[in-house]
Parts: sequence; C-alpha cells; structure tokens
Amino acid sequence: MVVVKSGRMAQGAKVAATHAGALAGSDAVYDAAFRRAGIVRVSDLRELFDCAETLGRVDPPPGKRLAILTNGGGIGMLAIDRLAELGGIPAAIVPTIREKLDAVLPRTWSGSNPVDIGGDADAARYAAALEVLLTDPNNDAILVMNVQTAIAPADEIGTTVTDLVGKYRQHRRSAKPVLAVWVGSEPKVIEALSSAGIPNYPTEDDAVRGFMHLVRHREVVQELAQVPPAMPSAFTPDIQIAKEIIATALADGREWLDPVEIGRLLQAYDIAMVPTFAAADAEQAVAYASELFAQGSTVVLKIMSRDIVHKSDVGGVVLNLTSADAVRRAIADILARAKALRPEARISGVIVQAMVVRAKARELILGFADDPTFGTVIVFGRGGTAVEIINDKALALPPLDLKLARELIERTRVSRLLRAYRDVPAVKPDAVAMVLVKLAQMAADIPEIRELDINPLLADETGLMAVDARVAIGQAERKFKGSGPANFAVRAYPSQWERHIEVKDGWRVFARPIRPEDEPLIHGFLRHVSPEDLRLRFFAPMKQFTHEFIARLTQLDYARAMAFVAFDEVTNEMVGVVRLHSDSIYESGEYAILLRSDLKGKGLGWVLMQLIIEYARSEGLKVISGDVLRENTVMLEMCRNLGFEVKSNPAEHGICEVRLKL
Repeated sequence: MVVVKSGRMAQGAKVAATHAGALAGSDAVYDAAFRRAGIVRVSDLRELFDCAETLGRVDPPPGKRLAILTNGGGIGMLAIDRLAELGGIPAAIVPTIREKLDAVLPRTWSGSNPVDIGGDADAARYAAALEVLLTDPNNDAILVMNVQTAIAPADEIGTTVTDLVGKYRQHRRSAKPVLAVWVGSEPKVIEALSSAGIPNYPTEDDAVRGFMHLVRHREVVQELAQVPPAMPSAFTPDIQIAKEIIATALADGREWLDPVEIGRLLQAYDIAMVPTFAAADAEQAVAYASELFAQGSTVVLKIMSRDIVHKSDVGGVVLNLTSADAVRRAIADILARAKALRPEARISGVIVQAMVVRAKARELILGFADDPTFGTVIVFGRGGTAVEIINDKALALPPLDLKLARELIERTRVSRLLRAYRDVPAVKPDAVAMVLVKLAQMAADIPEIRELDINPLLADETGLMAVDARVAIGQAERKFKGSGPANFAVRAYPSQWERHIEVKDGWRVFARPIRPEDEPLIHGFLRHVSPEDLRLRFFAPMKQFTHEFIARLTQLDYARAMAFVAFDEVTNEMVGVVRLHSDSIYESGEYAILLRSDLKGKGLGWVLMQLIIEYARSEGLKVISGDVLRENTVMLEMCRNLGFEVKSNPAEHGICEVRLKL
C-alpha cells in the first residue's frame, strides 16, 4: 500500500501540556501509524504514481546498492548525490569489475560509480557496460541514463537496452531491477521502455526516488516478518499499586500527579527515579535536605505547583545546594520568582531531590501522549530544557517489543550518542529500549494516564535514572472498539486470554495467544504433524513451510485475527493451535485447528475449539464457520457435538461447510 497525505506542515500539538505531547505533532503521528502498518508514504501525487510505476513493474532488490550507467557525468553525479541523501548506497566498482569494464570501454570512462561511458557512447558501448553490471554481485539494481546527443541515436540505445534486459530476465528467476532515464528523448523511446517493463522517469531525481521506493517496500515487508526478541521475564509491573496511585489522585479532582506519586508510579514499573520529597514549607525542605546532606549528596530544589508545568520557565529550579542556609535562601528566591511571574498559580511547596551528577550521561526524553486519531503515541528523543527547539524525536504506536523499541531509538540523531565515542562508554545495551517497552505497557494498563514524559532521563554505562517527570491524568475514554486497550490503535498482546486447562485423564495444558517469537516453535510443532493431517488442514500436500509463511501465521493483530497455541505443562512442547479470522465488519469468523498427530483423541481439539468459541463470543461475533474435507470425519463429528450445522458445499462436493451461531 502506498499513501499520500496532505497537511504535512500542520502543527498538531501546540497546546500540549507536556514535552511529549508537544513533540507528538499530528503528521508525525500519521508517519508512525503508516510505519507500523507497513505502508510506504510518498510526498505528492507525482511521487505516488512514480511509486506505483516502480512497484508494479519490478521486484524489490535484496539491498540498496545502486549502480548508475550514464553518458553524462553531471547527471550521474546528481543521481549519486540524491541517492546518498535518501539513504541509498552507491554500488562499489570492485577491481575485478573495473577490469571487465576496462576491457570493453574506452580509457576515458569514469572508472567508478557513476559509470560514465562518455557523451559519444553508442548502443554497443551501452550494451557492453550493461552486461558487466548485470552480472556484478556488488550491486542490487542498475539505473541506466541517457542524455540525448547528436552523436548517437537515443532510440537505438533504448532498443538495445530493452533487448538486453529482456534476455537477462529470461534466464534468471530473480532478476535485479533495471530503471531508466532518457532525457530529451522522443515518446517512442519511453513507450519501448514501458513495454519492456522497465520503469522509466523524466529525471534522475525521480529515478532515484523510485529505486528507494523499492528499497523501502522490501524493508517494510522484512520488518513486518521479523521475529522480535523475547522479553525479559524479570519484568513484572505492580499494576495494582500504580492504579491505586492514579485512582487516589482522580478522587481528589486532580489532573496532575505530584512528584512523590510519580516516583512511586515509576517504581511500580521498575523505572529508577532520583529520590524525591515534597516539602510544604522551608523547614520541611531543610529536614529532607539534611538527610541527603548526611548521605554525601548535594540538593536540588524545584517549585511544586499544579499550575506550573515547566518549572524552568519561572526560574523554579535551583541546583547544587550544600547547606541548610542555602536551602532556605533558595526557597525564598524560588517562591518570589514564581509569585511574580505567575501570580495566579497555586503553589504547594517545593520538591527536594538529591543532585545527580553523571558527567558522561546523555539527556533523553521518553514518554507518551494522546493523539485524537490514533490514541496513545510513544515519544523518544533528545531531552533537556531545549527539547522542543532541538526537535530530535521519533514516534511509534504502542504496544512495543524490544525490536520496535530499538527501531524507534534508531530513528533519532541522539541514538548515535548512545554508542561509545572517544572516552565516553556506551549506554548499557537495551536499557533505554526496555524503558520504552515499560512505558508502553503502563499506557496499556492505565488508560487514565493521558500524558507522561520523563525529561531528562540520564543514561550512561551504569544504567538509567529519571531526574524529572510529569504525568497528566483524567477519566479513561474508550477511543477504539473491541476488547483491546481503550486508547491503543494497535491491540496489545491479550494476556488476559492465557489459560491453564485440564484436558482429560489429568493431562494439563497451557493455552495462550500466539506471539511473533513463536515462529521456531511452530516449525518444531509441524514436524510432529503427519503429511495426511497437514493435507486435511491445508487442503493440499505441504512439503515445506517458509519463514514468510509461518510469519503470516504468528504475527497477528489480535483483532481480526487471533490464534491460541497450547503447550504440555510438563514438557513445555507445543501440542496444538487454533485460530480465527473475522470478516471486516466483525460479524462472522472462520476457524482452523491443527493438533500434533501423536496426541489426537485425547480431548485437546475439543477444549481448543471451546476456547476459540468463547473468544468469538467475547468479540461480539455472530457466527463461526469453517470448511472441512468430507473425509475428515473426526472433525465433522466434533463440530456436530459442539452445535455446528454441517452442510455440503454446493460448488465443492468434497468439502463440507460447518457453521455455528453464537
């Protein structure tokens, strides 16, 4: 799917209360949604049709190394420049390929990429160079360009190129893409290129964009089929405490959590925060500060007010305090500035924190905000007081796993600073990604949290520490239908459907919704299914199962598609799977089930069918249906016992239709 969307320059978050909300502009959220759905985005209608032209004619290349063959050095270098700007890679001309080109080209050729074969190049010279590049394993695609001259006929060169590409494709099952630009040529040349299935463009800029559309499409397909790493099992949030904190604040009629509550909330999700105390007056602040002084820490004071969200805007932060007298003077100064600049603000005291000094730590911002269209959006970027000015951020729709969190981080410039450089050690691996996963889980667990940002989060080789955070709360509003989180456009993993089930004769199994990382388990499970059972399930002999095929079975949206996998609780081996796909209006769903062949007849199929029926009812489906081979008498008998209506398929006499009204 390719999409063009207007309103790219609209500023969608001008009145957001937190930094995370301010960074989540509306168009950036659409970008995040398109990325999550695997949609290729283009900027205008011309690029939309160019993208369709490219994707409709050639298969995506395995990489992004582009070789450029041209009779004009200037236009060739323009193409190289554009390729680098868009994230492509100019293919290297290695010595062995250079020798082959030297043998068929005049000494005046460029000797590098772009392969400039001279303004006097004729059809034979183009063919000789193109043949070498087509067999070169060091490029993934070729862009052939011709600037019309009075020396060599452009149409003759075009015919030679199309013939050569046609012969090349005939002898290869997976041919590398060839694209073309013929500048100043007659329409018949363009028609010949198009008839030969060669995407062609009016300029080098359009052609390079077309190549990058191919690259992006391949990346999208690969991203959707990747298996995410397993989540650390040690992370178990204390959801009950977190919900109690939010409920208490809402009962008080508040829209913001105080700093102490924020610290407890983050602690419930195992996110470290600097020790924080709320002091109503100077003496209480001095008492808290004295405890920190005794531990060898200096002290930070911050204004505490529900009406002052960004404390530094009113001079409400004082650092490096080392004595009780300094604390008293700082409090007086903070309160005086706040009352002068914000006389209407309700001031409830000051926040007392230990001063955290990490000379080589990076300042980051992490959080989430509420978008009117897509619900909760996760934000990551470079933190600090100038966060909106720097505007180094990336967005993603939750839920997140470690793979998605890593990709979110890598889309920012600050990600490069997380790696080691000079005398600065790298940030602890995956520490930041794990906090993003935890925040996404928090947003799923507690929809009453409207906006949250941690800014700054200090990150270095020793770990992470939240220095300041803000949390806006409100009554939960269901933005999306169904049983998923009320504020998620993409459903989170439905852990509420995990079940421990006793099947028959004391046999116990654990059933849960399938996960993308289950792909290796599926391969192992299928080795225990006989060829005959596979034929009954897929209606055809199945000799092998590719990664792409299994990925489609394991990566579900938990909305229109659901699958449960069952494990023997003793051996932890996968023993069965049942799935359901609903129609687009959530009225009916089609089921499928497969068990290990050596475990049939033990009642597992019955309990898995009951589980998928229970799930369908909870989703509000009205009908479950399926197609069963007439010879599969065991399945037909089970369907009858479960209340399914069984009828012959009028078009396929070997198939029975089974249907259950819910």
